[in-house]
Amino acid sequence: MSSNPIVAKDVSLEKAPPGQAAYLPGAAYDEMIAASGAVRPHYEVLQEHVASLGPEELGERQRTLERSFLLQGVTFTVYGAESATERIIPTDLFPRIIPAQEWATIERGLTQRLTALNMFLGDIYGDQKILLDGVVPRELVLSAPSYRREMQHLYVPHGAYANVCGSDLIRGQDGAFLVLEDNLRVPSGVSYMLANRDAARRTFPSVFRQSGVRPIERYPDLLLATLKSMAADWSSNPQIVVLTPGVYNSAYYEHAYLARLMGVPLVEGRDLVMHDNRVFMRTTAGLRRIDVIYRRVDDDFIDPLTFRRDSSLGAAGLFNAYRAGAVMICNAPGAGVADDKAVYAYVPDIIRYYLSEDPVLPNVETFLCREPAQLGHVLANLDRLVVKAVGASGGYGMLVGPHAGRAERQDFAEQLKANPGNYIAQPTIQLSTAPCLIDGRIEPRHVDLRPFILSGEKVVVTPGALTRVALRRGSLVVNSSQGGGSKDTWVLADGASG
Repeated sequence: MSSNPIVAKDVSLEKAPPGQAAYLPGAAYDEMIAASGAVRPHYEVLQEHVASLGPEELGERQRTLERSFLLQGVTFTVYGAESATERIIPTDLFPRIIPAQEWATIERGLTQRLTALNMFLGDIYGDQKILLDGVVPRELVLSAPSYRREMQHLYVPHGAYANVCGSDLIRGQDGAFLVLEDNLRVPSGVSYMLANRDAARRTFPSVFRQSGVRPIERYPDLLLATLKSMAADWSSNPQIVVLTPGVYNSAYYEHAYLARLMGVPLVEGRDLVMHDNRVFMRTTAGLRRIDVIYRRVDDDFIDPLTFRRDSSLGAAGLFNAYRAGAVMICNAPGAGVADDKAVYAYVPDIIRYYLSEDPVLPNVETFLCREPAQLGHVLANLDRLVVKAVGASGGYGMLVGPHAGRAERQDFAEQLKANPGNYIAQPTIQLSTAPCLIDGRIEPRHVDLRPFILSGEKVVVTPGALTRVALRRGSLVVNSSQGGGSKDTWVLADGASG
């Protein structure tokens, strides 16, 4: 095992002694450097290659990667930004590397977790046994904003309510993976995972070949097969479409990208027509029936006759067609109740209830502010906790206590007291760090991990993930809307050491 820290020839690195370049991680678990200072075995090939490169070469490779994203239009949108809202997603050229043994645990844990969450959804929209048994508070579920009474007793093929899930994982300081949250509504980011892989393979071609990296290029085919399996009861070759809110949506690039890779139409609500509770899309050759809709539109906007009356993003009558069983909507409306941040605290109990197993991947300790005793603890420790609104996403509606000023904490305390049921709190965990090229210097930055799980006839975990990076020094917020970026994730095959 190499005992030399990563060194890029003549590159100025953070905290390096005069005349010496060294990558020096902090107190958090580092993906590449062990506590002893040695390079972890699965990073050795990358470390040795990077050490042979000069700053000009690394800088040029980073610029080439960014130009590639610009030419492909790999973008995201920041709402409310004063400058142009559409931006190239910041991407780091160094991949994050995960050995096969660690990934096997992740894969087993995520399969277990989504299996249990789908069973939970089938139950709460059915006989509600878990609520009657008091395992999860009835009021917590039935009052959740994402609970849809319209879904009661509707048949969902394979019991697969959440066909696409993106769970966010972090490492604790001991290196063990924890689940930070689940995303079962309209999870995004898989296009960036695929684009990052394409870019990293070109940036470090020899390292990629030597490392034994598992492929992720089949994801669009697996997604298409999952969607088709949802309509297998009535069609051997169902017509799939991707439903997008339109070009101004923050993830529109991803919608168009996945539709193109799957070879299916990209449609907006105005392209859909209902007739006898069946769904058709307008084409130049006339109307064509649709069997499965991979919707990238939030529940509220699917159908103005059933949900928000002011919505122009969905199609009137679409939910009635779904209720009649004439079309499948993936993910199912109402799936978001299972990723509610308050319900999250009960997921270990949900797994034990349905599967009679202990969770493979534990939760982060979570305080429910709806409970008076736990609210008191949160208010007394705001300077040490992360507080989140249960229905918010994208890094919005949260307080990172250690990084907030006194006035901000006091303001948040008033919000907590006014509406405690809207918030949960968790300890501030130092996310693991990974090497990133920052202004010509290789520095550690905090990262999380978003793998993607497909659920239809079977559950499939893609052997890769979107690694999100908090590019601001010291920041723990990895969301692109909050200044975060991303990098490729290499999952190594069995027997590969990197």
